[in-house]
Formats: sequence, C-alpha cells, structure tokens
Amino acid sequence: MIGNSKMRVFFIENRYKVEISLPKGLIEKLPERIMLFSTVQYLDLIEDVKAQLEKKGKIVLGRKAQHSKYDFQVLGCGIERFDDNFDAFLFVGDGMFHPKALVVKNDKPCFFYNPLSQAYGTVSEKDAELFEKRRKGAIAKFISSENIGVLISTKPGQKASLSLVSQLEEMFPEKRFYLLLSNEINPESLMNFPFAEAFVNTACPRIAYDEQEKFFRPVVNAEDIIEFSNLSKAMR
Repeated sequence: MIGNSKMRVFFIENRYKVEISLPKGLIEKLPERIMLFSTVQYLDLIEDVKAQLEKKGKIVLGRKAQHSKYDFQVLGCGIERFDDNFDAFLFVGDGMFHPKALVVKNDKPCFFYNPLSQAYGTVSEKDAELFEKRRKGAIAKFISSENIGVLISTKPGQKASLSLVSQLEEMFPEKRFYLLLSNEINPESLMNFPFAEAFVNTACPRIAYDEQEKFFRPVVNAEDIIEFSNLSKAMR
C-alpha cells in the first residue's frame, strides 16, 4: 500500500561544512531586501551568509517554508507564493530547480550562489518565461487529451497522491486515468505506456519542472492542473 511500508526508514542529514565568502559581484547586484533560502545540506552556512549580507547593509528575511523543518530551508514541494515585503530571493545551494520555481511562483527575481562551484547569477522573470511556457504547454496537452498516465511514487512522504488522483477524477470525469506506481520515476520506463497522451505527476514537483524535456510526453504537476481548473471555474 502506498506510504504504508512496514520497513523503518532513517533519514540522515548530511551538512556541508566549509568557510563561505559571497562574491563581491553578487552582493553588489543584490537589492536591499532579500528573502534567503537554502536546502538542508547547506543550512550550516546560512548564518554566515546572513551576517555577510547584513554587514553590507542588506535586510535579510528568513522563514520556514512549507513542509520544512528549519528556518531558511525550502523543499521543492514547499515552494509557494510568499507575501513578505522583499525585493528578491537569494538561494544558496546547487541546482537550478529551486531558483526557477521560486521565480515562477512569486514573479520576483532569484539570485543564486552555488557553494560547490562558487558560481553565481540570477534567474529573472524573463528567464522563467520559457519555464512557464513549457508548464502551460503541458497543461494544454492534458486538457486536450483523453488518456492520462498518473505518476505515483511509492516512496515515503507521498501519501497525498491518492487524494490528488481523486480530485482529478472528480474534476475531469471524461478522461481515463491510468495509475502508474513506481519507486523511481524515470523517462525510459514510461515509454512502455505509449497510449498515455500526457502524464500527471503526483510525486516530487521537480520531475515536471526540472526534467520535462527528458520525457516523451508532456508532464504536468497535479497541483498545477487543479489550480488551473479552479481558476478557470472562477473566471466563468
């Protein structure tokens, strides 16, 4: 049964410990009010980052995002619209999924610094437009399709999957939903289901946001479909 495994699972945090010095070029580009986020492995660097920014006159805001355990921590499934008074995000971590998702959800730029490569830059609203076009294209394909594959992960923490499926079936009774369960969701395995015209993802949102181009059919997150459907009904 999904999310009801009797095997005990221990999640061990692995913290990255190193001295960090934000590049002068990055600090100079940052606006005054910054919302600071990171992932769990880099949280031990955050107080130092915060101190460096405040020394340069920046106002640093931090919060515990949805589903997170710590302040300044953000999870892919916890990225939402933040109503705090700030000018831009600063994400300290590796990978581009979190910066892109923060911009799309909030319509504000996100600066990033990678402690591993020491690379830094900005994901602007323009940079996120392509990301948003792909998302809207996947939604459009879902709407026009009849046979939908629903991606469900059997990993712990995915208990909301069946609830999302029920909502989709209620919202779109004219569609056929095929539930595809797997511990690891990968593009190669999904090629065994060519009848699916589009896929709805109920697992980690990174699959639809960061790996879209790897799949042979459009993939859209279930939450995005539900949000789109509710918005469409409200506008009628």
